[in-house]
Amino acid sequence: MSTHFIFDGPHDARITVLLAHGAGAPMDSTSMNAIAKSLGAAGLRIARFEFAYMAARRTGDGRKPPPKADRLLPEYVAAVDDLGPTTGPLIIGGKSMGGRVASMVADPLFEAGRIAGLLCLGYPFHPPAKPDQLRTEHLAALSCPTLICQGTRDQFGAQHEVADYALSPTIELLWLEDGDHDLKPRKSVSGFTAADHLRTVNETVVEWTRRIGG
Repeated sequence: MSTHFIFDGPHDARITVLLAHGAGAPMDSTSMNAIAKSLGAAGLRIARFEFAYMAARRTGDGRKPPPKADRLLPEYVAAVDDLGPTTGPLIIGGKSMGGRVASMVADPLFEAGRIAGLLCLGYPFHPPAKPDQLRTEHLAALSCPTLICQGTRDQFGAQHEVADYALSPTIELLWLEDGDHDLKPRKSVSGFTAADHLRTVNETVVEWTRRIGG
């Protein structure tokens, strides 16, 4: 079965970004719609896809729980295959679990010259309230250029926690003040709005993709 995609942005954009969803919400969730449409409006070609367990929820097959991340690696590579040739550099990534799965296939694809970088939106460094169960071992030796956009109060990895992790020097971190796992701040606390942070993500991602894409 071929991968179904949702596209945003110019079809002939030089840079394409392939995004997978998080563990509990589909590719057209509110947060995924917001970031995809925003990045698309900024001139990037955005392609979104769903893993099979999430797509099955649309057909009445029940709320299948997400498989372990390593079980989803072949599906991500299949999505890259099904996307086919792009007019320029391809960036892979995703929201939360989608970004984690992308990070686990990134290096082989990068070394094969198939992708130019990795974009993670709210990386799940550990499960909530379980800071000792780290999901970072492969990130220490990552060779693929990577940008992680993370809220400073993300329950899957807050700024004060991530500061102590051994991460590859190829990883750049964009910290969004008071942002949660969806990168949303509390305006009354931070003085920022969700729109402010979305604009910052846009500007940073566009600059980063152009820089790594040559």
